[in-house]
Amino acid sequence: MDFFVFMSEQWLLVSLLVALLYAFALTERHRAGTPASIHEVTRMVNIEDARILDVRDRDEYSAGHIVDAVHIPHGEISERIGELAPLKDKPLIVADKMGQHAGNVGRLLKKQGFQVRRLQGGMTEWANQNLPLVKD
Repeated sequence: MDFFVFMSEQWLLVSLLVALLYAFALTERHRAGTPASIHEVTRMVNIEDARILDVRDRDEYSAGHIVDAVHIPHGEISERIGELAPLKDKPLIVADKMGQHAGNVGRLLKKQGFQVRRLQGGMTEWANQNLPLVKD
């Protein structure tokens, strides 16, 4: 009850807090690489020669991945980031299962100077749209 009284009396402070939280969320989202829809990703791969970095576990990657995707599990990215050096001049699209690891990987890659985008909805959305997958 006291919480609602506080909110009604301090509506300006509460509004400012909500606005700051929203701004923080947008800033963090941008730092990790702008999300790219499936349509944007296919256009970028076909026209801009973008590359897909699949950061899922080995089993998930073997079950189905995008053609020519580079596979480095999210837990190994900091040790194996040197393998991505030849791709620094191309857009790099980070794909994970549902978006849970792409943000951390995206932030790390952006700090290293990569052009990073994140596959919106991850590989789950890719599969739900019946787009082609390669299985090992």
